[in-house]
Amino acid sequence: MRIALLVFPGVQMLDLAGPMDVFSEANCQLGDSNAYRLVTVAPTLETITASNGMRFLPDASIADAPHDIDTLLVAGSPRISEYEENAGLIAWLVGQSRYVRRLGSVCSGAFVLARAGLLTGRRATTHWNSAARLAQNYPNVRVEPDHIFVKDGPVYTSAGVTAGMDLALALVEEDHGRGVALRVARELVMFVKRPGGQSQYSLHLAAQVTERSPLRDIQESILNDLSAELSVEVLAGRAGMSVRNFSRMFKRETGTTPGDFVEIARVQAARRILEESDTPLKKVAYLCGFSDQNGMRRAFVRRLGVTPIEYRQRFRGEVPALLETVRQAIAVT
Repeated sequence: MRIALLVFPGVQMLDLAGPMDVFSEANCQLGDSNAYRLVTVAPTLETITASNGMRFLPDASIADAPHDIDTLLVAGSPRISEYEENAGLIAWLVGQSRYVRRLGSVCSGAFVLARAGLLTGRRATTHWNSAARLAQNYPNVRVEPDHIFVKDGPVYTSAGVTAGMDLALALVEEDHGRGVALRVARELVMFVKRPGGQSQYSLHLAAQVTERSPLRDIQESILNDLSAELSVEVLAGRAGMSVRNFSRMFKRETGTTPGDFVEIARVQAARRILEESDTPLKKVAYLCGFSDQNGMRRAFVRRLGVTPIEYRQRFRGEVPALLETVRQAIAVT
């Protein structure tokens, strides 16, 4: 399979190097250097300077790119807006979309796919700090800002930077099975799948960047006492607002409803406890403010797609496996 990565001047180097290392390691694990044939493609065949200052020459330009591309991934760049308006590039992408088996993006590369109309009507994600802009600029895209990566048919989009490695690993698993993906993950000291598969950033960070101080105070009070009564009526009363006005302002400032914010905060707190301890599920639910263990289970399935038991087993199972791999490598050397 030929994997092409579309890059631009100012490319985020990890958006490129991360996925390439995953596919390259898959070749090693498969014992076939041609299982994935990697190629970098750029708008023009000129030396590219990445955002971190590294310089490299792409393998091909869009004018002479290979005709047998299986999977095309668009890397992100702080300068991505310059390429959204590149008519030749957009036309090339649209043409490629008719022939490639899979099309995807890493980080802000989603903006180029969206500009080409290739995300219209589809679910997609991007770096958490750019998700609101993607939703605003392309209202026909169903942006899911809290996912590490999203698959919608043959189109794949990932969150920022290192999430491109998660996406590449998922593609390896899709192509060659979980066993190969597990060996690649262990070699690169990665999770086969990040526990839960979601959550790009912490709500504590979201609270810190909220501009309006009354709402920032409310968010911090939620995070500091998750076991308290946190209904929208109670929160609106704390802010001295009507429920309607509070809900509207909260959604505008944070991008989520008060109820969703509280549930996500409780799930994130429960995740940390499940990762770090053997605390019984009933007590975890109590500590994090869920009505009961079943309420926590429903929230986990809704937010993460797994139950608390499955989450704990996945996390506690893969981490020791990775650590044991590292220990064995150290012992050999």
